Formats: sequence, C-alpha cells, structure tokens
Amino acid sequence: MTTPIKEPAATSTDKVPRQRSAGRPVRQGAPSTEGFTLKVFSHGFLALWAVMIVLPLLWLVLSSFKTDAQIGGSALSWPSEWSLDVFGRAWDKGIGDYFTNTLIVLVFSVPLTMLFGSMAAYVLARYEFPGNRLIYYFFVGGAMFPVFLALVPLYFMVQRFGMLNTYQGLILVYVAYSMPFTVFFMHSFFRTLPTAVHEAAVIDGASHTRVFFQVMLPMAKPGLLSVGIFNTLGQWNQYILPAVLMQPKDNADPERYLLTQGLIQLQQQQGYATDLPVLFAGVTIAMVPMLVVYLSFQRQVQAGLTSATLK
Repeated sequence: MTTPIKEPAATSTDKVPRQRSAGRPVRQGAPSTEGFTLKVFSHGFLALWAVMIVLPLLWLVLSSFKTDAQIGGSALSWPSEWSLDVFGRAWDKGIGDYFTNTLIVLVFSVPLTMLFGSMAAYVLARYEFPGNRLIYYFFVGGAMFPVFLALVPLYFMVQRFGMLNTYQGLILVYVAYSMPFTVFFMHSFFRTLPTAVHEAAVIDGASHTRVFFQVMLPMAKPGLLSVGIFNTLGQWNQYILPAVLMQPKDNADPERYLLTQGLIQLQQQQGYATDLPVLFAGVTIAMVPMLVVYLSFQRQVQAGLTSATLK
C-alpha cells in the first residue's frame, strides 16, 4: 500500500505575486502628478490664448459705439451711448457695395472649388492609373507655392482673357487658388471611406458618376463641410488677389472692390475725416459673418477633421 505524497503547505511568501523586474512598480492609489501638471498647463495656455483672441475683438466692437474722443481714451471703457447709426454710416460709405461684391464672388467660387476639388481628390484616391501620384504631388506642390510669385504672370494671363476687374475672372482665380488644399484634404478623406460600399454600388450597375454623387460624396459630407468652411474663411479674408485683379482700368470702368479692399479705402478716408467709429464699424461688419459661420459649424468642422483618424 503506497502512501500519497503530501504537497508542502504554501507559505505566506508564495501567496504574494512576484514583482516584475522590468519597469517601475505601479503604486496603487498614488495621484498622477504628471497628468495633473499637464492638464493645468494645457488649460492655462488655452485660457491665455482665448484672452488674446477675445480682448481685441471686444475692443473692436466697443470702439464701434464710441466717439473719437472715447477711442483715444481707455481701450476697454464702455461707450457712453449705444447707437447703431455708425453702422448705417459705414454701410452708406461703401461697405454695403463691397459686402455685396464679396458675396457674389464667394457664392460661385466656394461651390465650384468644392465640386472640382472633391472630384479630383476622389479620382486620385480611388483609382489607380499611370501618373496618379505625379498629379497628386502636383496639387500638393501647388499648396506650397507662394501666390506672390505668380502675381505678375497671373495678371497678364487674366488681362489676356479680358477678365480684369470682373467677377468671373476673380472667381476662376479663387477656384484655382483653393484647389490644392481642397484636393489634399479630400484625398485623405476619400481614402478612409470603406471600399466595400464602392464595390457594392459598382456590382449593382451604378456608373462612376452615380457612385460618386450618390454614394461616396454623401459619405464624405463631414470632410466637405470642414474644407468648405476653411475655403470660405480663406477667400473671404483674401486681399492680395483682389487688390491685383479687381482694379478699374479707367474712370469709366465700374468699381468692384471687395470687402478687404473696401476696408483699406475706408481707412484712408476716415484717417483724414477723423471718423474712426465708422472704420471700426466696417471692420465689425466684415468680421461678424465669418465669426457666426465658424461658431455655428465648429462641431462639424472638428468632426470632419477627426473622422479620418478615427475610421
């Protein structure tokens, strides 16, 4: 008769899990001082950045309601009288015409930029053909090309087509100017879209045009909205291109200045007329629409910028 061998009793030291030799031991319940410090620093920097942005805007809006004497006094003092008459004076002194000219140009230039840019980005992202990467890098190189180097040949090219001081000439230049960034942004976005949906639409008999407009383009709506906001802001604030291309040839040629040009004109006029509130009111009129657009669509812009990395 054999006797079973008894296992030795486990000691207290065997119950304690062994410490890993590699790396530092993790202390249970210890506060993460590094994360707290990083959070304080990041929030403090963002708060400082917000103050640097909000204070000039607040000073600008408050100065629109002040008199010349109050503008020369304290920068952040409250106006003695709140009246909207100064905005009417600024509108009558040309801001209304400049505002209308800018809207006419952007109503056509932004949709055309989004249409042509998304079509080019879709083809380059979803189809392989000889010269694909060369064309893509051509667009990317255009985004790094300073517009100042092309002003002289651009002026003579637009002049040869007879489009100086015309809406259509500036619209075409705006579309070409915004295409590189639009193609670069939308190319990355189209590559993140699922290929199975595209293949299923093709198997069902959909043409390439139908696949693009009815399947892929609606899926790219967050990216389209994001790049559309950036193009709107960039074209609204553009100065150098309209300053070169929207100049009257003679006294008989109509004046089609855009808003950025009009603000410079207003600054020169009010510098001699000592009516600075009109100038501040004009800048406020130019600033408010873009501020409203960005605040209204900021969540969609953030979603479009982050969706490509989350998919």
